[in-house]
Amino acid sequence: MDAPLVKTPALIDRLQRPLRDLRISVTDRCNFRCVYCMPKESFGGGHQFMRRSELLSFEEIHRLASIFADQGVHKIRLTGGEPLLRERLELLVEKLAGIGKLELTMTTNGSLLTRKAQALRSAGLNRLTVSLDAIDDATFRAMNDVGFLVKDVLDGIEAASRAGFGPIKINMVVKRGLNDHAILPMARHFRGSGHILRFIEYMDVGASNGWRMDDVVSADEIVDKINTEFLLEPLPGNYVGEVARRWRYADGNGEIGVIASVTQAFCADCNRLRLSTDGKLFTCLFATQGHDLREMLRSGASDDAIASRIAAIWQAREDRYSEIRTAATVNLKKIEMSYIGG
Repeated sequence: MDAPLVKTPALIDRLQRPLRDLRISVTDRCNFRCVYCMPKESFGGGHQFMRRSELLSFEEIHRLASIFADQGVHKIRLTGGEPLLRERLELLVEKLAGIGKLELTMTTNGSLLTRKAQALRSAGLNRLTVSLDAIDDATFRAMNDVGFLVKDVLDGIEAASRAGFGPIKINMVVKRGLNDHAILPMARHFRGSGHILRFIEYMDVGASNGWRMDDVVSADEIVDKINTEFLLEPLPGNYVGEVARRWRYADGNGEIGVIASVTQAFCADCNRLRLSTDGKLFTCLFATQGHDLREMLRSGASDDAIASRIAAIWQAREDRYSEIRTAATVNLKKIEMSYIGG
């Protein structure tokens, strides 16, 4: 008889939160210049992206992922930048799938999905989230600021569906005065599609997006707006630490989610770490500094030594930025989202 599987005990931080999720940024590059993430004013033609030698290799990412899995991580999300700009990303997915005890997900702007969806699915990627901030071209082009068209993202979503991904989550960051008028058109388009549309409050991530509280459209306002046309009913969460509050259409035509990091902080259940493109570990999306794991990898540290470092970082963690956000904290020099992933 086979020996029973032993479940790895979760690491616990100072606020009694277990480590469950790891987000890995595989590139700091993106082919969009979204105004809430990589505005052209800060990421224009003269911006210096990382050299290839600075990035973690696939082998290094795989080694760290295996260590994290042994530390209790259940889910890995690949992010960027735009992760599909990393050449042959499906090879990394295949390596991570070989670990055998991880849910593998990815967030993408969808621009390259028509070419990559089947290869990602075949390699072992479990789920996809696609960013789309409006359903009309004029608004979407104003958001991505490079002239990319809605149809090309929708084609990518369709290619992913054909490849076997589903339900696909569609993320819409809402900024007042720019795309808040697109809330209902987006709801109309994806209602009944089998995909899950998620609205995200505009956040003060990094130091380059010019965030102001006046630009935030609250979760309550978003739900109220959709309720004017489609009656919504609250749903329970799928698991502890889920970032989106779930709602379903009363007539059964699917569900939406609302991610309210600004007005309804979910720090109390946050179970995520973030690994940057160059191997620094961050304990919060709003962090000001990270912990260098690349140096340990490249200086010959053992897996046990790296595991001990990860454990010490998590066990010392007490981040709860969204719960303590003030005018003073908003102005902190925070790490850019394109560097550590969303």
